[in-house]
Amino acid sequence: MLAVFMAMGFVVSAQNKKPNIVIIYVDDLGFGDIGVNGAIGVKTPNIDKLAKNGLNFTDAHSSASTCTPSRYSLLTGSYAFRNNAEILEGDAPLIIDPNIETLPTMLQSAGYKTGVVGKWHLGLGSGKIDWNKRVAPGPKEVGFDYSFLIPATGDRVPCVFLENQKVVGLNPNDPIMVSYGTRIEGYPWGFKHPELLKMHTDPYHQGAIINGISRIGYMSGGKDALWVDEDFPFMLTEKANTFIKENRNNRFFLYFSLHDIHQPRIANIKFVESSTMGPRGDVIAQMDWCVGQIVEQLQKSEILEDTLIIFSSDNGPILDDGYLDYAKELVGDHNPGGVYRGGKYSIYEAGTRVPTIVHWPKQVKPGTSSALLSQVDLYASLASLLGNDIQKETAPDSENHLDAWLGKTQNGRTLMLEEAFTFGLRMDNWKYIKPKDEVVPNWIKNKFVDPGFRKKPQLFNLEIDPSETINVYKDYPVIVAKMEQELNKILK
Repeated sequence: MLAVFMAMGFVVSAQNKKPNIVIIYVDDLGFGDIGVNGAIGVKTPNIDKLAKNGLNFTDAHSSASTCTPSRYSLLTGSYAFRNNAEILEGDAPLIIDPNIETLPTMLQSAGYKTGVVGKWHLGLGSGKIDWNKRVAPGPKEVGFDYSFLIPATGDRVPCVFLENQKVVGLNPNDPIMVSYGTRIEGYPWGFKHPELLKMHTDPYHQGAIINGISRIGYMSGGKDALWVDEDFPFMLTEKANTFIKENRNNRFFLYFSLHDIHQPRIANIKFVESSTMGPRGDVIAQMDWCVGQIVEQLQKSEILEDTLIIFSSDNGPILDDGYLDYAKELVGDHNPGGVYRGGKYSIYEAGTRVPTIVHWPKQVKPGTSSALLSQVDLYASLASLLGNDIQKETAPDSENHLDAWLGKTQNGRTLMLEEAFTFGLRMDNWKYIKPKDEVVPNWIKNKFVDPGFRKKPQLFNLEIDPSETINVYKDYPVIVAKMEQELNKILK
């Protein structure tokens, strides 16, 4: 009998060692956009404190240089190209197969309550969406017990929140219609009524005007349910903190997917002119406040010590993404990507090398890590933390690098794929970029982004050339051949 009680005690003890898990996922935040990584013109005291008391990574990456692909890889442990995952419109169907195991379903099986709050942008439904009913499949069908969503992005219709996949505050007598093709009557169009706009846009963002901002796509109805962009930080943080409070006596997983610092950059008046960078800096300060509120709630709930916080971004920075907001992104010596070249959409390092901090007081010692890591590996690494075995066909590209994530080793990946409009491969300090014979689209040129397209291979030694300025592929044919071979293995 004593042995039985001892065994039961061991099980309870093991269960108690499982941390709560909070992923704070920022949108379009560059490596150099936080204070601890050298930001100038904006202060991020809450993030810096998280880094001071946790582990700050200098070579950790999103799996792709755009939003939907990175989010797909994070939640599935699979490279986005395997499912042709690309940036989605606001009425696109769900791109995660509800029949596969995901990060949240894996955590559910380990006894976790799971929640997602914030930007979704992984598609909803299975075809033409009726926004006036429960929209499915969605987060529930891929493993989230609770959801409060911005369905796609702030610059796309429908401009309403969904809670547990139903539009919040919808008047049934004012049904919503959404179109990304045929123009529909309803809210005025930006290209017809520029006098109604808070800021002007490129031609792509001249659809429905809501809250003085023209969006991608057209919309009618749902007036009582429309969001106010300036309320995002308070609304999303309140919902995230409510989830924490309600589950403080359980083990929980919260995927807190902030809208900031994505366009349109509309800071609440509380944060306007809180930086010297204009709207982009102001929403960085706003985002930092949100991070502080989450940490404060974990402290109030007396579970901060037992919570693994992973702070990161879905891709690198973008300086002009459709709206003319007069942001001073390059003020002084501030470089959103740090010393690294490129940004969002780019295959160069700043496209995927993003701020990454791990905070877990009981297990992670404060410091800095240069381990080469990818967000696609969080699936297998967290499964290992919980003692869960994952099947071979599940999370096929995710590698277990738990020791690196927790700072027990500086050894991460030996090979790491980077996805953009072409592919890059890291091998230690070598960076290879696959040639692609393609004309750079005008919409990228207009954003001042070099996507990395070249007709010839590119090879950089990041140890001596972190800014990827000197292509040395002609000098190292053996390394080029090896990296081409390894990349083709992944792609095939």
